[in-house]
Amino acid sequence: MAFLADSLSRVKPSPTIAVSTKAREMKAAGVDIIGLSAGEPDFDTPENIREAAKAAIDNGDTRYTAPDGTPALKQAICAKFKRDNGLDYQPSQISVSTGGKQVLYNALVATLNPGDEVIIPAPYWVSYPDMVLLAGGEPVIVEGPLESGYKITAEKLEAAITPKTKWLIFNSPSNPTGAGYTWDELKAITEVLMRHDHVWVMTDDMYEHLSYEGFTFCTPAEVEPALMDRTLTVNGVSKAYAMTGWRIGYAGGPEHLIKAMGKVQSQSTSNPSSVSQAAAVEALNGPQDYISWSLEHFQRRRDLVVSMLNQANGINCPTPDGAFYVYPSIAGCIGKKSPTGKVIATDEDFAGELLEAEGVAVVFGGAFGLSPNFRVSYAASDEQLTSACERIQRFCGSLT
Repeated sequence: MAFLADSLSRVKPSPTIAVSTKAREMKAAGVDIIGLSAGEPDFDTPENIREAAKAAIDNGDTRYTAPDGTPALKQAICAKFKRDNGLDYQPSQISVSTGGKQVLYNALVATLNPGDEVIIPAPYWVSYPDMVLLAGGEPVIVEGPLESGYKITAEKLEAAITPKTKWLIFNSPSNPTGAGYTWDELKAITEVLMRHDHVWVMTDDMYEHLSYEGFTFCTPAEVEPALMDRTLTVNGVSKAYAMTGWRIGYAGGPEHLIKAMGKVQSQSTSNPSSVSQAAAVEALNGPQDYISWSLEHFQRRRDLVVSMLNQANGINCPTPDGAFYVYPSIAGCIGKKSPTGKVIATDEDFAGELLEAEGVAVVFGGAFGLSPNFRVSYAASDEQLTSACERIQRFCGSLT
């Protein structure tokens, strides 16, 4: 339709949302569905955070705030960056938005011109390339295959940089793989960036606190402080504190970039919810015991899912370092036939046939830029995960 903007033809709807929507529709129609496509904790927001939100409502804290965050929340974010990452930010270097996605999008809109390139390691979160396209830039995909632990190397990054490169989007631990970069691996990446002073790094640290035993989280500006003046360190409260619906993301960065992002936000959504901001202050400043409690549960679930999926015919499932996803390879299933007679030619075929045959909703690997794989979110009960993995085993066993 000519009425719509040409830019819309450059992007596609979120595949993860599409899978979740189809699963909900099938469930509403009476089909026994286990949904493992949504990327959100299944735990309730901790009580102290909920109580802080109730108090904010009772105290009348329900009006507009500063467009990019309250002073109290910005101070709490500065304290968090110093406490957890050794990063010194001032409130004027902090931006608060309606979720981490808006932080990323604001930054891209504020900085990209037509033809600017953004390097995105694959597998990637589904929204990165489309946000770059909507902002007028060009995604440059650099693959990190299973053989390298789903991580890119410094050599691959070096080869991808051109005079047009403006950003590297960096996500560790990763959605969709759970792969995390060690200090030494990240140091090699930052050494490349130090040689190219026109390239900025946008770090998506949303899964920082979901880092399992044997892996220690680190972020680029922490590893290489000299990158601070061209790093946007992005985080939020959604994954760490089971606050996905509260919609609070934040970032620290150079003041001129933060001001530009604030200009974009002031003319789009303006401030995030005042009540959600009050809750986020408590999340960051209050007791942190929920994090270790949830991490213990997620690690047990991770081990369960990895073990069971590796018992399925044709599946190779590595053990992730963090987040709450696994990203198994189904190379051993490609070319086989399902009981309906359909040939499994792609991971999208696999996910579709699995949903129809066994009622398990997963997201196909093509959505994340690396195939043949699928993503499972193990932010679900042990019972659901066990049943889902048994169904996946049965489905894989039915392929001929």
